[in-house]
Amino acid sequence: MAFVLPPLPYAKDAFGDILTAETFDFHHGKHHNAYVVKANELVAADASLQGKSLVELIKSSKGGLFNQVGQIWNHTFYWQSLSPAKTAPSGDLLAKIEEAFGSVDALIEKLKAEAVGHFASGWAALILKDGKLEVTSYHDADTPVAHEGHAPLLILDVWEHAYYIDYRNARPNYADRVLKEAINWDFAAQNLDGQGVSRADQPA
Repeated sequence: MAFVLPPLPYAKDAFGDILTAETFDFHHGKHHNAYVVKANELVAADASLQGKSLVELIKSSKGGLFNQVGQIWNHTFYWQSLSPAKTAPSGDLLAKIEEAFGSVDALIEKLKAEAVGHFASGWAALILKDGKLEVTSYHDADTPVAHEGHAPLLILDVWEHAYYIDYRNARPNYADRVLKEAINWDFAAQNLDGQGVSRADQPA
């Protein structure tokens, strides 16, 4: 069974000018889809790769295949990390945020600094590590799936194709608006169970 391009969990025009339908047309419809197409080509050409889930391939591959499957997972998790309806942390997630960062605003500023300060392409993320929240980032197609003990709660795409249509080269403006207005904190809270990796997996 080939990997597929997962549908977006919302309409392409649901975010207004925060992220436009044109951005989703290109980012989801072309960039994300291209990783799916290329991964399927590589797996089809090598019998030893067949029968493995997306996460299994991320954990066992390197080079070109790792880049494709890592990006399939990263993008799938990123779409789920976004919400067109504004949400706010509560309950256990809020308690952990306040313990680790002092406040939600402080966490958002730290995530923004990580996203803006990350050189070149990659991903900023909020993870659960050793029971505590951490902000980190991953270069290029690297992913929390490949790092033992990194339980992802949410992820922010800082590849230029994620924001160029709407924000041109102004990554700080993109990060600021998305982090303040479009994060799915309910999804992040759900991932406190340590099962976040599975929520963007695909079967073999």
